[in-house]
Amino acid sequence: MELFSKLRIDPGDYRKPAAESIRDKLTAEQYRITQENGTERPFTGEFWNQFEKGIYVDIVTGEPLFSSTDKFESGCGWPAFTKPIEKPAVVELEDNSLGMRRTEVRSRAGDSHLGHVFTNDPESPNGVRYCINSASLRFVPYAKMETEGYGYLLDLFDK
Repeated sequence: MELFSKLRIDPGDYRKPAAESIRDKLTAEQYRITQENGTERPFTGEFWNQFEKGIYVDIVTGEPLFSSTDKFESGCGWPAFTKPIEKPAVVELEDNSLGMRRTEVRSRAGDSHLGHVFTNDPESPNGVRYCINSASLRFVPYAKMETEGYGYLLDLFDK
């Protein structure tokens, strides 16, 4: 209970739309990645080398997932983060596809496939790399966070 009392992001504020609505809302690439567990090619996504101040939200539900304060240059070709804004906002699942043993990352409210998380990453400031597909995210610049309903997260940038 104590953990939940400290959380700022209420999953009840973000709902997964009906399947037909999702298909209408997303591009073919966004749909393939988030709904069919796809992966974009490295160095091709919109956010792999973007470091503007703001937050990254689930493209399907708008739930806040990652902050630019936790983004780092990893050289992997995908946006890389040291941690989510709040740990429960992402769900980690075992992924043994493609003959590899990895940990898949999905959004909590939308169940969107986001990418994978890796530990013992030498390029990460904390050894953890959330390697996320740009197509699964929407970027909300700091200057627009208040007007888009994310003002309650502005203090992420006070550090």
